[in-house]
Amino acid sequence: MYRVVALLVGSLAIAAGIVTSFALRFMPPADTGYWLLPLLLVLPGCWLIGRCWGRMVAAVTFLAVSAGAYLLTAHFLPGRILWQAAGSDSVHPPPATDSSPVSGAPLEAVVLDVPDIFRQGPFRQERVLNVPPGFAVSVFAAGFKAPRFMAVGPGGDLYLSDPPTGKIFVVPDRDGNGIADRVVPFATGLGRPHGLAFHGQDLYVAAIGQLFRLRDSDGDLNSDKVETISTDVPGAGGHWTRSVVVGPDSKLYLSAGSSCNACIEDDPERAAILRFDGSGGEAEIYATGLRNSVGLAFHPRTGELWASENGRDWLGDDLPPEEINRIREGGDYGWPFCYGRRVPDPEFGSSERCRETISPEVLMQAHSAPLGIGFGFAADFPERYRDMLYVAFHGSWNRSVPTGYKLVGIPFHGGRPAGPAVDLVTGWLQGATVWGRPVDPVVGADGALYLTDDRAGAIYRITASTGK
Repeated sequence: MYRVVALLVGSLAIAAGIVTSFALRFMPPADTGYWLLPLLLVLPGCWLIGRCWGRMVAAVTFLAVSAGAYLLTAHFLPGRILWQAAGSDSVHPPPATDSSPVSGAPLEAVVLDVPDIFRQGPFRQERVLNVPPGFAVSVFAAGFKAPRFMAVGPGGDLYLSDPPTGKIFVVPDRDGNGIADRVVPFATGLGRPHGLAFHGQDLYVAAIGQLFRLRDSDGDLNSDKVETISTDVPGAGGHWTRSVVVGPDSKLYLSAGSSCNACIEDDPERAAILRFDGSGGEAEIYATGLRNSVGLAFHPRTGELWASENGRDWLGDDLPPEEINRIREGGDYGWPFCYGRRVPDPEFGSSERCRETISPEVLMQAHSAPLGIGFGFAADFPERYRDMLYVAFHGSWNRSVPTGYKLVGIPFHGGRPAGPAVDLVTGWLQGATVWGRPVDPVVGADGALYLTDDRAGAIYRITASTGK
C-alpha cells in the first residue's frame, strides 16, 4: 500500500513540475529562480519513487522526465497556444484590417529575407510576412536570447537590451549593407536591463530597481563607465519591465507597471510614469493610473509624451481595450478603477471615481499587448507612412482566439491621432501557431525601421522601395 501511495504522490509531483515548466514558457523573461519551481516539484517526486523502487528507477525517471519536459516545452510547444483556437481577430473597437486605409491596398505576402548567417532556429524554414506594397522585411541580426528595446547611438549604431542575459549589445552596420557586421557586448551584468535612451554620449538604461548611465568615452563599442544614478525605481514583482525616454527638457521619464493584474497598489511609484533629473536621484511621480505603459515616445514636433497601455486580464476576449495615451503631468489615467473611456472596472470602479480620469486617445483590440512605440517621421518611407505612431503588438495569452503578434501604425495629423490603427506587418501568427512576437520599433540612422522579436531572438529591418 505504501508503494502505491508513494508512486501516486510522486507521479503527481512530477506532473505538476512538467505543467509548471510549460506555464513558464508563456511568462515574460523571469529570474533564474523561477525555473527552480519545476525542479523543486520533480525532485521530491523522484525521491518518493526511489524510496520504494530503488535509486536506479528514480534516476532513470528523473532523466526521462527532464528530457521529455525539455523537448516538450523548448521544441514542440513554444509556438503553440494550446488553449486558444485558430481564427481571425474579432475586435473591439473596430479593427485595423489588411485592407489598410493608409495604403489603399491589401497587404502583400513577401518572403522574409534571411542572410545565410542567420539561417538557424526559427529561420531554418522559409518565413512569409505581409506588408504594404513596395515594402520588404529582412533579418538584420539574430541569435539573441530575448531582445527587447533599442536605441540609436550618437554614431548611428543600434543598441539593444537582452534582459535575460543582463546585457546591452551594439549591433553596427558600418558597411551599410543592411546586415549587422557583428554583435558586440556593450555592457554586461546589469540585472535584466530593458529600456534604453541616449542623451548626448550617455546611454541611460532602465532595469528592475535601478537606473544606469553608461558611457563609451573611447568609442570602442564597450562601455567604460557604468554608473547607477538611481535606485528609486520599483523592484521585481508583477510587471517587471522598466522603460525610459529623454524628454525635450532633458529629464528622464521612466514607466513602471503594476505589481498585479488588478489591485490597489501600496507603492505609489508603480502603475505610474516617473520623472528624474538627468543626474538621477529620487523619482518624481509624473502620471498615475497606468497599469503597464511599456512603450514611451515623445512626439518629435509637439514635444508631448505618448504611451502604450496594456489593460487588465480576465474580463473576456474583448475587454478592456488596449490604449494609446497622451501623458499629461499630474494626470490620472484610471487604473485600476476604470478602463477605456471612463468605464468603471467591475471589481474596483465607480462612475464617480472615473469622472476625473483622463481618457485614452486611441482604443485598440483587447489583449494585443502593445509594447514599444515610435514615431516614423525620420523613416525613409512614403510620406503617408511617416506621420504615424508605430506600435508593436506582442500578442495575447489569455484570449480564446489569438490576437496581436504584428506591427501596426496609427496615422497622425497635426500632432493628434487621425484614425484607427492599421496593420503594417503581419504573419507571425498563423492560426494558433506563433513563431514571432514583435517588441520594439525604432527608426534607424539609415531611415529603415528596425523591429525586435523576443520569440525569434531577432531584429528585423523594414524598408520601402519607394522611399520619400
